[in-house]
Amino acid sequence: MKLLYFDDYKLGVLKGDNTVADVSAVVQDIPHTGPGDLINGLIARFDQYRAKLEDAAAKGTGKPLASVKIRPPLPKPVNIDCMAVNYMEDGTRSAPAPINAFHKSPSAIVGNGDTMVLPDVPAAIFEGEAEMAVVIGKRCSHVTAAEAMDYVFGYTNFIDGSARGLPPPGNVFFQMKSRDTFAPIGPCLVTKDEIKDPQKLQIRLWNNGTLYQNFNTDDMGHKIPRCIEWLSSIHTLEPGDIIATGTNHRGLNPFMDGDKIEIETDGLGRLTFSVRDDLKRTWARKTRLQCHEEANQKTPGAYPDFTPQLTGKYAKSA
Repeated sequence: MKLLYFDDYKLGVLKGDNTVADVSAVVQDIPHTGPGDLINGLIARFDQYRAKLEDAAAKGTGKPLASVKIRPPLPKPVNIDCMAVNYMEDGTRSAPAPINAFHKSPSAIVGNGDTMVLPDVPAAIFEGEAEMAVVIGKRCSHVTAAEAMDYVFGYTNFIDGSARGLPPPGNVFFQMKSRDTFAPIGPCLVTKDEIKDPQKLQIRLWNNGTLYQNFNTDDMGHKIPRCIEWLSSIHTLEPGDIIATGTNHRGLNPFMDGDKIEIETDGLGRLTFSVRDDLKRTWARKTRLQCHEEANQKTPGAYPDFTPQLTGKYAKSA
């Protein structure tokens, strides 16, 4: 099943690729004060509601998807945990990096058709990492890798926005990752039964129609069960929580004013959003891989290089 919010946060089920059926009436008895805890509550009680949702979707006539405003399918998860350096970078890493993650603020979430706004801060570059997100289905704490997939509800597209290189050095992740609008997700939430193997999905990201990221989830250094095992050993994961599983850094490229960004993961639909920068800063259209190839000194598997800012506030004079 593919769940989504639309218009004034009506809950919908996607029928085919182009029609959404309003199933809001089915879930109104779930205790909630807003769309965030409504979807989290539905996820926690999904076994009780699945048949009702399927019946309502089958009986409903639906609306054309193009005629509605798609909203974030998970407006307010309790936690967003993002795996860090979790890809083998197309085999250029000799071993996985030590397992690591960081918290991203749920207030950073935006949805399909929304705008990522670049703030007035002295970032060296702004990027967005294409990722597949795992959505937790029931509370889990200290689960083993062997049982971890039993706690998965589904999947969605995720963009991990970054304002890199902010001062002071070493004081980076919170101010780099948790800015408003820096977590586009969607367009829908796909239940796990729809995805045959989440470790064999192609992820693609286009910037203004040009394909920049194109990699497969089979290249993860730490697979989904291990990520859940490790994260749940640190804090309890709640229904509706998001685990962003990481990215292949080789195709990362600068996000700039007016960019149209699209991400598509096999089976999860295509998420589209725009970028706005009131300062109109510019960078060369180069990927991390291109910068790495141009560097005099190279570290296999590491892609820390990015192109310098060319124009606008905070650009360094030559």
